[in-house]
Amino acid sequence: MDIVFIRELRIDTVIGIYDWEREIRQTVVFDLEMGADIAKSAATDAIDDTLDYKAVSKRLIEFVRQSEFQLVETLAEKCAAIVLEEFAVPWVKLTLNKVGAVSAARDVGVIIERGRRD
Repeated sequence: MDIVFIRELRIDTVIGIYDWEREIRQTVVFDLEMGADIAKSAATDAIDDTLDYKAVSKRLIEFVRQSEFQLVETLAEKCAAIVLEEFAVPWVKLTLNKVGAVSAARDVGVIIERGRRD
């Protein structure tokens, strides 16, 4: 299996459990690795034959900007489901960072893997 990746996709959203967090937008940062077979697209050199990372990015940006979840865990699950279902990806590893959530740490968040990695 080949891997198509997106690094440091930064999106502003409403996220958090505290009242003050519900009134502001915070930046979350995504890293994604997605299983794909790139052999056909490498042979044809056609965007229609590959996993379009720009389309994945645009879809996640649209979804996350409109979301208002309390937990990063929920947001990560929903985003992984979008990638798996809408882009026919068999496997995704998604890292979601909530920058600045803990003052003594650079970032905090979750890493999830969903689907089947062959």
